[in-house]
Amino acid sequence: MMMHLRSKLAAAALIAATALSVSAAHAQQKSEVSLSRQPGIFYMPSHIMEKQKLIEKHAASLGVSGVTTKWVTFSGGGAQTDALLAGGVDILNTGTGTGNLLLLWDRTRGGVKGIVATSAQPMTLISRDANIKSIRDFGPSDKIAVPTVKVSTQAIVLQIAAAEAFGADQWSKLDANTVQLGHPDAYAALANSKHEVHTHFSIPPFTFLELKNVPGAHVVLSSPDVMGGPLSQAQFFTTTKFADANPKIIQAVRDATKEAQDLIRSDTRQAVEIYKEITGDKTSVEELLDLLKEPGMMEWNLEPQGTMKFAAHLYKTGTLKNQPKAWTDYYLPVAHDLKGN
Repeated sequence: MMMHLRSKLAAAALIAATALSVSAAHAQQKSEVSLSRQPGIFYMPSHIMEKQKLIEKHAASLGVSGVTTKWVTFSGGGAQTDALLAGGVDILNTGTGTGNLLLLWDRTRGGVKGIVATSAQPMTLISRDANIKSIRDFGPSDKIAVPTVKVSTQAIVLQIAAAEAFGADQWSKLDANTVQLGHPDAYAALANSKHEVHTHFSIPPFTFLELKNVPGAHVVLSSPDVMGGPLSQAQFFTTTKFADANPKIIQAVRDATKEAQDLIRSDTRQAVEIYKEITGDKTSVEELLDLLKEPGMMEWNLEPQGTMKFAAHLYKTGTLKNQPKAWTDYYLPVAHDLKGN
């Protein structure tokens, strides 16, 4: 599976590197910008941006009129990165972002970079198996759902946790247990007592839905425990080819993200209502407001958090061929004034 994944990524990266070698000077400023995201409340800034046309607004204020946006939802980060490299979408907003961003930055020799982070809520490893109380309790047949095997943020946090639990050379010990499922499908699997997948590295709101609705569901570990603090989840990234050709759209994405994050803090109810309208989430407004009162749930920040610890792990394990010296190596200059890590 790992060889297949690496071959696929290498091929995609080769295509991307070839495309990225074309001079951006000849590229035209885009009028329709396509963006993709995954399901979940991590992406609430993007829902506000869509509803209130914030990218369009900020592009116009920067002198670029007539911009339109098209938002596409993918269930996993692998499909998103495939779409970016193939030119099917211009910008990704993904919760598998840190791992995929670093891998794409590495494979394309800097041809893919981050714009800004959007959220850093906790991820939670949840199991309905009463015998699994820590990651030491997983047997060979116990399946763990993650959005993308090997490279998703969840999969890599699991590797870091395994290295801490079993020894530095045992970081991949639980890789064989992971299976690829989008968060809605993983929630459905946990809710089905006959399904072979009984553990999910979950994100909000699925974290809270699982703990509330799945008999026996309990927390095995959470990402702040592993990372020593918040970890950026959803973040925007794009190709440097697109960024070089569309600098004002890149600035508009940053400005729009900031306005959306500010709205979440200043009028959380309105933000939740927009999230529900755009996504069709059936969870009540009051439940979502309660969810956002949980520890770590209001981490809506532009600056990348915890990403260099990720990079160090990926370089140490050979996934990255190049070790970044700072987070600014894999983020566009539009973010370089931020206090990231």
